[in-house]
Amino acid sequence: MIDGYLRRLGIAGRPEATYETLLDLHRRHLDTLPYDNLSIMLAAIGAAEAPDPVDPAVTLERVAGGGNAGYCFHHNGLVALVLEELGFEVVRRPGQLIETTGPSGELDHLALEVRGLPTAENPGGRWWPDLGFGDAFREPLPLVDGHHRQNGFVYRLVRVGEQGWTFHHDPAGSFHGNLIRGEVGLDEVATRHPQLSTPPGDYTTKLVVQRRDATGADTVRSIRHTRIGEGASSRELRDFAEWTAALEGLGLSLEGVEEAALRELHQRQSADYDEWLLTR
Repeated sequence: MIDGYLRRLGIAGRPEATYETLLDLHRRHLDTLPYDNLSIMLAAIGAAEAPDPVDPAVTLERVAGGGNAGYCFHHNGLVALVLEELGFEVVRRPGQLIETTGPSGELDHLALEVRGLPTAENPGGRWWPDLGFGDAFREPLPLVDGHHRQNGFVYRLVRVGEQGWTFHHDPAGSFHGNLIRGEVGLDEVATRHPQLSTPPGDYTTKLVVQRRDATGADTVRSIRHTRIGEGASSRELRDFAEWTAALEGLGLSLEGVEEAALRELHQRQSADYDEWLLTR
């Protein structure tokens, strides 16, 4: 299935475990597979039996067959599996979402550290590839204290102890940042997944589809499509056909999803969006 994933990204054969490979895979993955919680939202309205599981092998099989990836647990779980198979040294780390009041204190994010790839920019050879943030960095960040600029966006890393760090997102991004500290096992990720993906979990109220490209990032949240970076814009997607076209335009596959389920989801999201407008 790893070969099927690589073919979907347009990579022929199995490349060597080098920084250049990591960079290329990171960019291609972002171009090909958006962040999404579609399976979660379909399950929440009763249009699917359950959200997609976070078993990396299951995600790999789904993606290799042309399906969607999912949210951070899916994306980074899949990529960790692929990188290890290609010979990279990978460490899985737990992340906590940072809001205005501070870290959440919960396992909200699966982060990856890749070691052993020194460059002139990063002689320590430790990198943070992340395909599960939706609208964050385009290329792996060197695990080096300071500000890191990419295509008009500015990110900041602050070291926390020997193995941890705090990530501060660009102010235009969709969240404040993330605290990464310690290591995490796949069993902990699997245990946390139902809490996030079934009501009243954090990912069960609004449809979110995001894709980071070379110059910016697009997000469809509920029925609003926004872009940050080059060509920044914002628009409402009240027309069903326009909404589905926007989702597919970000690379989301709607194959196998009944139109009636999508229409119901759009109607519910539209109603929730109007309620939100009244409380602004």
